[in-house]
Amino acid sequence: MLEGRDWFAMGGAPAEELSYLRAVAPHDLPERYLDLLAFSNGGEGPLPSRPHNMCLDPAGTVAVTIESANHGQADLQGFLVFGSNGGGEYIAFDTRTGTPWPVVTIDMVAGGGSAEVIAPDFDAFYDRIGIEEEAATGS
Repeated sequence: MLEGRDWFAMGGAPAEELSYLRAVAPHDLPERYLDLLAFSNGGEGPLPSRPHNMCLDPAGTVAVTIESANHGQADLQGFLVFGSNGGGEYIAFDTRTGTPWPVVTIDMVAGGGSAEVIAPDFDAFYDRIGIEEEAATGS
């Protein structure tokens, strides 16, 4: 996974943690997302476009966030937060629509109303993880 990409990997998520995450998630999570967590339970790397960085939350953190209804933030209802850019923006699935869920970025201060689609689904988002902007544009 992520061969040849700029990705600071953590150890993979234990099977029990992934099972727990599946159990508390509101819908079926994308398999590629679960595969990423099995490979790197957390981690960080660049993205070639906005929000320009990906800090992946560990599976246990995502499960707690789901169980707490995004830590009680009512304006984030319908979003499944799975990371951030490390500088003020969440990265989340928009579960308000049918699958595949789009991946969005949400300003942490402005809340759910600021959600902007950054990828139509997790597969498209995954293809951008660990790639610098220059490499993506060929310059």
